[in-house]
Amino acid sequence: MKTNTQSPIDIMRSEERGFADHGWLVARHSFSFADYYNPERMGFRSLRVINQDRIAPGAGFPRHPHRDMEIFSYLVAGQLQHADSMGNEKVITPGEVQMMSAGRGVLHSEFNPSQTEEAHLLQIWIEPNERGLTPSYTEWQPAEGADPRKVLLISPDGRDQSATIHQDASVYRVKLAAGESISHDLAAGRGAWLQVIHGELTLNGESLKPGDAASSESEGSLTISSAEGTEALLFDLA
Repeated sequence: MKTNTQSPIDIMRSEERGFADHGWLVARHSFSFADYYNPERMGFRSLRVINQDRIAPGAGFPRHPHRDMEIFSYLVAGQLQHADSMGNEKVITPGEVQMMSAGRGVLHSEFNPSQTEEAHLLQIWIEPNERGLTPSYTEWQPAEGADPRKVLLISPDGRDQSATIHQDASVYRVKLAAGESISHDLAAGRGAWLQVIHGELTLNGESLKPGDAASSESEGSLTISSAEGTEALLFDLA
């Protein structure tokens, strides 16, 4: 990860991430995960996992357990079929988020139901502010009339029709057309992580490409601009 000495922003390039090719699954790991271990990349504040997964048609993760973690998937392309021990079953499509609080324990599976199309998603884990919570599941999709440039997906209080997370963490989808920009004010004592999905953008003048990430723990305004159009996730964390 590179630190810019002229602005309080750290940059992680896409190719610096961990990589795994299981045949049915090709994954990039921003932080240590499974067989990828890097003691300098154990997470960022409460953010513990960002995996960019590409799942082959008809393949997926069979039923397995989780506990004491807030887990959500953001679908980029294709379809993702979720099923869990709470009785939830759902197929999500691009732009949608499924949010699961594993709490004191839950079983779930995630499969690509298509027999022809790859599923492309980001799977993200955030540590909860309490252990042993009652497991829960919800979904999010854009509200009609929402400004697509910066939309709140997940928050601790469910404001603006967002999904609720058991942590002081707000997650935004950033989607800019060519020539657009947005700003985000980072309060004192908080940290921001920006993960680029599609397109190129600049964050306070720093150029980022697909798969790149940038973080800051300095109070102030963050300006995200794109000359060609882009999609990214922005995390604001206690």
